[in-house]
Amino acid sequence: MAATSVHKFAQCISCHAWSPDLSMIAFCPNNSEVHIYKLSEDKWEKVHVLQKHDQIVSGIDWSYRSNKIVTVSHDRNSYVWNQEATGWVPTLVILRLNRAALCVQWSPKENKFAVGSGAKTVCICYYEQENNWWVSKLIRKRHDSSVTSIAWHPNNVLLATTSTDGKCRVFSTFIKGVDAKDSAMGNSADTKFGEQIVQLDLCFCWAFGVRWSPSGNTLAYVGHNSMIYFVDEVGPSAAAQSVAIRDLPLRDVGIVSF
Repeated sequence: MAATSVHKFAQCISCHAWSPDLSMIAFCPNNSEVHIYKLSEDKWEKVHVLQKHDQIVSGIDWSYRSNKIVTVSHDRNSYVWNQEATGWVPTLVILRLNRAALCVQWSPKENKFAVGSGAKTVCICYYEQENNWWVSKLIRKRHDSSVTSIAWHPNNVLLATTSTDGKCRVFSTFIKGVDAKDSAMGNSADTKFGEQIVQLDLCFCWAFGVRWSPSGNTLAYVGHNSMIYFVDEVGPSAAAQSVAIRDLPLRDVGIVSF
């Protein structure tokens, strides 16, 4: 059995993300800061503190290709952090939210990221070179409550969401000029931005974590009722299975393979 090391970074951690090589971790110690620790000779050392938000940081994602960090907060703001010689430098993100930002995730190609919010809205953000900021297109009037989790399909266009209205939805996020049409997207590239592909009403309680399988053929999400839902070939005639867990309400899910 592999040995397990334990290190207490803070009394409470609201969110975290690992660096691409797993040598560093970024987390929020339940306040407005993001602390970055690096593993050095079997010891974790604090190397950076990111200070820009005014309220609790609720979401962090660290990109695998470009080594960028994106953060979102209850202050309704988001920043993309680039590592430079002087440290981590923030770039403004125009979210246009009137409620807290709750979760964030980079798209597979890292040319976009999605932000779920308490405003029943999902922001799809992309970079504008001429203004040196990230702007967003909003998916509005689709959710009846807060968006708790988001997950990108491997084709970089489809986005799955879960909400405290008990539903899991899949949307198209194709943005002309940002996404290029290719065969891997199938019919997704012909669907208008923000169009709902499917709505799953399997969970009659708060829905939390959601993930696509690496192949993109299966979608899994969990609910406050300790159930895991698996949906194959997402669409109008999707086949669904559910698994009941005896433990406490489930908050997130991960898919290793298939």
